[in-house]
Amino acid sequence: MKLERGWTKVDAPKGKLPAYLTRPAAAKLPLPGVVVIQEAWGVDEHIEDVADRLATAGYVAIAPDLYARGGERPPAMSKQRMAATKHFVDEAGPAVFRDAMARETALSGKPEAERAVLAESLALVSAVLGQSDTLVDLAQAALDYLRAGPSRGHRVGAVGFCMGGGLIGLLAVTDAHLSAAAAFYGMPPPSDRLPALTAAFVGFYGGPGKDPRITSTIPAFERAAGQAGKRVECHVYGDAPHAFMNDTRPSYHVAAARDAWARMLGLFASELS
Repeated sequence: MKLERGWTKVDAPKGKLPAYLTRPAAAKLPLPGVVVIQEAWGVDEHIEDVADRLATAGYVAIAPDLYARGGERPPAMSKQRMAATKHFVDEAGPAVFRDAMARETALSGKPEAERAVLAESLALVSAVLGQSDTLVDLAQAALDYLRAGPSRGHRVGAVGFCMGGGLIGLLAVTDAHLSAAAAFYGMPPPSDRLPALTAAFVGFYGGPGKDPRITSTIPAFERAAGQAGKRVECHVYGDAPHAFMNDTRPSYHVAAARDAWARMLGLFASELS
């Protein structure tokens, strides 16, 4: 399918926010819209590909660059630096984010100049992961952009991955007009905020033994959502690891990715039409 795609600017707190925007070229606007929220690596080839795949399904999709608050990313979080950091984490394992000793051990095997560059980028990403709730306003700005223009008069939804999956939960309990929320392996929203959830929420998670930090929180979230009478559906893929949707990483799990993608499209088809 021919797509009309490229970068635009979204009005956001503290200035314009760059965002990747894509839609089917043969379809007239407005169209139902989907905001795509990034992983820790920023809006990279994987996130752009997710947005393009949504566009081929008939939506206008936007992926705001959450690392570019105020207009541009800090140098340590440039696309090139994030790609190198992702490669390092794929080699060393995700423990390097939260375990200082594991991080130092893994970095010690790198040349001094490369070690310093990786350490700086890792520190910034780790800090963002620890305060990712401060990015909800930027995700909200992308939603507002769709509603005011490309999706005017249509429903909008959102999907996010890892850090973005956690932000999807927070966005869903912040924006009362969000119609559908799909969260991939992200922390669920706090139970005490569930009364504010109005969107249909579907979550996709790795196996309990593969991604225990996140998946272990899901049973309690499901119980709380059920008690609150909310539309919440969670799918756990027992043999899939964290980040099983990302086909640019060793974590990619084709069976889980296939099933989750089909269910996500079903969610958007039913809630955004």
